Amino acid sequence: MSSPKTPKILVVGAGGIGGTVCGYLSEVGTDVVASTTNQSIYDAVSAQGFGLSGDGNPRQIRGRICLGVPENERFDYILLATQPPQVEAAAREAAPLLAEDGRMVVFQNGLCEERIALICGSDRVIGGIIAWGASMSSPGNYDRTSSGGFQIGTLSGLHDEKLRELASLLEIVGPVTQTGNLLGARWSKLALNCCISSIGTLGGDRLGVLAKVRRYRRLGLEIFAETVAVAKAENVRLEKVSGTLDLNWIAITDKERKSPGSPNLAAKHAMLLAVGMRYRRLRSSMLSALERGRPSSIDFLNGEVEARGKVHGIATPVNALITETVHAIARGEKRSSRETLDEVFAATR
Repeated sequence: MSSPKTPKILVVGAGGIGGTVCGYLSEVGTDVVASTTNQSIYDAVSAQGFGLSGDGNPRQIRGRICLGVPENERFDYILLATQPPQVEAAAREAAPLLAEDGRMVVFQNGLCEERIALICGSDRVIGGIIAWGASMSSPGNYDRTSSGGFQIGTLSGLHDEKLRELASLLEIVGPVTQTGNLLGARWSKLALNCCISSIGTLGGDRLGVLAKVRRYRRLGLEIFAETVAVAKAENVRLEKVSGTLDLNWIAITDKERKSPGSPNLAAKHAMLLAVGMRYRRLRSSMLSALERGRPSSIDFLNGEVEARGKVHGIATPVNALITETVHAIARGEKRSSRETLDEVFAATR
């Protein structure tokens, strides 16, 4: 009787998320290779392995890494861990390496599954929503900044053997749940990223510091409100984030805007503060990308909400201004700072 085939995995992108995932999988002997276009990351990992920290004893894990995608190999799973602006190009380059029954796994924030489905087919796409944080402190060294796991699902909502196998593989990184409502889970995470990533980019600081400031939390509640309104217009049934954060509840209402001292509004601020403390060490990956001179993912987050709001005739002034301001930072016309964040808050009052 033949033994089961060992799945082969390609991780495209070796930044905070991709490098951490590849390090964890390599540590337990998974057949995995990372792909990067960054020479300094390639050199560091080739020389010393994946440096893992933030979840116990710091350690160096030997593993495979390629500069570009490997040649003449086929993979059962290709995990896309680039920033959103690079995801379609990465998927096109890696698609010929996908095994006949392989799956492309989308780890990006935003609503990228539909884009990747156009490249490799909707039945070959798995969405992977990440509920933990990591950053690359230096080339090849990865710091796990918060605990958590994954939520995975298909565009059709069906569960199959490939989904179950992927869940088993990813369990070494964190707990995995399977959802039959990928779109609802993805929109909820989009709302959270529109708040966390964008406020972190505007303010230029870690989430824990910014979440302590009431006016920044208020900005977050307004972001939630606009995003939830657009999701409802798209007939999306929102899922709770990590099973606890109800976006339908936390979105600020017109009544609460007129009653700033209401108990309900205070509870929402408390919940957002708790989220900030959970991810207090998180530093926006979009901010890191801008600092490295890379394109920002703002059009895949707040810009996506703005664009879809226009289709439905829903005003999204807060998300629109945030999108415009991040583009101004990318052009060098503004800088990531408390001053910039305060300007955005003042303009949306």
